Order: sequence, then C-alpha cells, then structure tokens
Amino acid sequence: MHAKKIAIVDDDTSILDSLSVMLDFEGFEVKAFERGSDIFSMLETRLIPDVIMLDISLAGEDGRDICKKLKQNEVAKDIPVIMMSAGREMKDEALNSGACEFIAKPFELEDVVGKIYQLTT
Repeated sequence: MHAKKIAIVDDDTSILDSLSVMLDFEGFEVKAFERGSDIFSMLETRLIPDVIMLDISLAGEDGRDICKKLKQNEVAKDIPVIMMSAGREMKDEALNSGACEFIAKPFELEDVVGKIYQLTT
C-alpha cells in the first residue's frame, strides 16, 4: 500500500515544519507550500494528493477562495480539503467554501491524523 500524500498550504513556516515532521513520522508523504497558488502548480504536474490541508489566512490570499477554486478544478474537485484557522468561528465559512473538515489552531496531532485517516479510508 502506498503512503497517503498530504499537501499542506500555510504561510507560517513553523506550522508547515511541525505538521510536515509529525505527518512524515506517521508515514504520510508530505508536500508543504507557503502559497495557495503552489497547490495548483502541483496539480498541473499530476502530483495528486489524497488530502489538502489549507490555512484560511494566507499572506495576500484567502484560503476560502482557494478552496472554492479547488472544488471547481476538474483534477482537484474530489480531493478532500481540511481547512485550518486560529479562529474557531471560521468553521462554518470553511465548510461553506467546500472544505470537508475544519481544524482549529492550535491543534493536537491525534486530531489531525484522525481526520486524515477518516478522509482517506
């Protein structure tokens, strides 16, 4: 069985680094990006992740808009998106923009891994 591929988009490099290390340790193949546009470049190369983790507040970008674009993209429309935000009140907006899960920061590794397994099995 191949390792599940997780794409993480967050402009906070400490979160990217910690999630990457934690998920790699759990056996996932992780690609980390600081800009939302990078996820579309990845999709063009046909590297299709099993799950996309996407921060709502990115520098100069809105994760909700990126999620909507992903859901309109023929390649990406069926990829589950987990949106993340320090604002717990953002859950409804995240789900309304097409995300299937929401994780409030700070988060517990078990919660992140649990949601990924739910979405990939």
